Amino acid sequence: MERKLELVIVPVSDVDRAKAFYIEQAGSDLLVDHRAGDDVRVVQSTPPGTACSLALMRNDEAPGSVPGPHRVAFDIDARRAQLVERETDPGEIYPFESGTQVSGPDPERGAHRSFFSFGDSNGYGWPVPEVKRSEPAQ
Repeated sequence: MERKLELVIVPVSDVDRAKAFYIEQAGSDLLVDHRAGDDVRVVQSTPPGTACSLALMRNDEAPGSVPGPHRVAFDIDARRAQLVERETDPGEIYPFESGTQVSGPDPERGAHRSFFSFGDSNGYGWPVPEVKRSEPAQ
């Protein structure tokens, strides 16, 4: 039986603002923008290169409360450049070695050894590790 992660609910304070950020700035594809009355709206978007979507919605959880989701990149330099161009203000690329951060990408460009991160208006920090093409995007 095939199993996969398909959707993560991301609580936001302003659905329109979150939609604009994820679609226009982060470059996700819009799949759904559904309203059910005045109080319920769900915007579902899929980040480039993945099958897992984000459901941006107001709910009982506090905005910024989903810890630790990662958005992987096969080419970390190109992905960071896209986000800079879209004015998301990503951090610098750094390697992660033995639990310490130093500046610059991993010289060997090993999988999950170079990272950068960017944040949205709801307080979510999105770490972006570099992976190899032969690895499945997570």
